[in-house]
Amino acid sequence: MERIYLDTSVFGGYFEAEFELWTKLLIDKIIKGEIKMLYSQLTEIELNRAPQHVKNLVKQIPYENIEFLAITDEAIDLADQYVKEKVVGQTSIEDCRHIAIATLNNADILASWNFKHIVNVNRIRGYNAVNYRLGKKILEIRTPREILSYED
Repeated sequence: MERIYLDTSVFGGYFEAEFELWTKLLIDKIIKGEIKMLYSQLTEIELNRAPQHVKNLVKQIPYENIEFLAITDEAIDLADQYVKEKVVGQTSIEDCRHIAIATLNNADILASWNFKHIVNVNRIRGYNAVNYRLGKKILEIRTPREILSYED
C-alpha cells in the first residue's frame, strides 16, 4: 500500500474549486483504505489554525488509515539544511519541515498544492540534491492530480 504524506495545503484544497476534484478523489482512496495517509505533527499544528470545516475533514479518515509522524530533531536539522543550501528562504522553514519529515519517514510520495515552495521543479531538485548528498531518500513530490490516474 502506498504511504502518501499530505501537507496542509491538501486539506484546504478539498474545499477549493480549483483543487477539490483531485483532492476528494485522493481523500476518498485514503478513507477506503487504499492509501495510507502519513499525517505529521506539523500538519496537525498547522490545521489547528484552519477553519473548522477543514479540521473536521481529518476526523472523517479512519484512524487505521493514518500513520502519525512526529517532528524530530533530525527533521528540524534536515529542514535547516534545505534553507542553508538556499533551496528556499528562511520564511519557508515550515515547508522544509514537511519535506524533511516525509523524507525521513520514507514516504512514497509527498502530496501538496503548494506550487511556490514545494511542488515546483526547481525546489524539488533542490530538496532532492540535499537529500542525495546526505544519503537520504529521494522524495517524490506531486500534486494529488499527478498521483491519481484518470480512471480514478
